Amino acid sequence: MPFVRIDTLRADDKRLEALGRAVHDALVESIGIPRDDLFQVLTNHDGARSVLRYDDGYLGVHRDDDVVFVTITMRSGRTVEQKRALYRRIAELAERYANTQPRNMLVMISENELIDWSFGEGVAHYVEAGR
Repeated sequence: MPFVRIDTLRADDKRLEALGRAVHDALVESIGIPRDDLFQVLTNHDGARSVLRYDDGYLGVHRDDDVVFVTITMRSGRTVEQKRALYRRIAELAERYANTQPRNMLVMISENELIDWSFGEGVAHYVEAGR
């Protein structure tokens, strides 16, 4: 169960939806999550009380205000190659679906364990289900 946060600038509802779809489709294709395993928070930071800061040339990648931060929290266990494939596919699909240049896609994965998930009711669902 990945939990995805997407934070960006200059994103209307259509772009936010396209970015969310790009990340979800990449997760389904690259690491095999179920299609109905969809939990995302999509945020545009163009509001008066919201700030999104970034270095426009960190590590030699030249980004601009179309920058997108993608944070994926998921269970541990994916290989280096699976993660590399995921990064590539997110960049490809974000360009196709949302016209976002791959240079503007920053993706970070945070991993955890089965006990770290509750889907409501105060229950550790993955542990209770014996997964």
